[in-house]
Amino acid sequence: MNDLHGFHPHSFTAASAESDTLFYSRRPAGPMLDQGALTAITALYRTLLPEDGNILDVMAGPDSHLPPDMEFDSVIGIGVNAQALDSNPRLTDRVVKDMNETPDLPLADESMDAALLCDVVPYLRQPVAIFREIARVLQPGGLLIITFGDRFIPQKATALWQALDDEGDRRRMLSVLLQRAGFGPADNGNVTPAPEDLFWHDAVHAMTARRPDIL
Repeated sequence: MNDLHGFHPHSFTAASAESDTLFYSRRPAGPMLDQGALTAITALYRTLLPEDGNILDVMAGPDSHLPPDMEFDSVIGIGVNAQALDSNPRLTDRVVKDMNETPDLPLADESMDAALLCDVVPYLRQPVAIFREIARVLQPGGLLIITFGDRFIPQKATALWQALDDEGDRRRMLSVLLQRAGFGPADNGNVTPAPEDLFWHDAVHAMTARRPDIL
């Protein structure tokens, strides 16, 4: 099966060939979104995530932006930066792993209720394989929440992500990739700061999709 049939062969390559582990060890950990945008993501999580559920944070950093007043049975973080994962207070389990190199998840089938991808989809070099693994570990009906902004790291964002003109084109691309991985139709939404807001400038683009009963 060719996951990326119809895409240019270099669509999901990055300008920097340096390993993610080494590259991100020299950068501040966490998303490029401002605090207002991250607060909006927390509000979205409060609306969508199941209380007492098992949550997977893919390509996690030092903060999963989960609502502080919500409790979960487990929050598993997977990422390349061990120090960032260790400093994340919401994680119950931490897995140091480069998903771009080996996209398999060390988790059982149908073991998670929801998965989070916060400001990392610009950097997925094997997007269908990663989405398919997320679908595998989600329970039937389990939710994937993707959030991203307009800014990205040009050395590591994929060529196609940078070539697309706006978030609408990027959503359409992601919808195709999610469908190929077995997810159901994606829902879309945006949250844009008010012009007079002094502390929030980054728009938040969100997509959600559910694992169907049968993959």
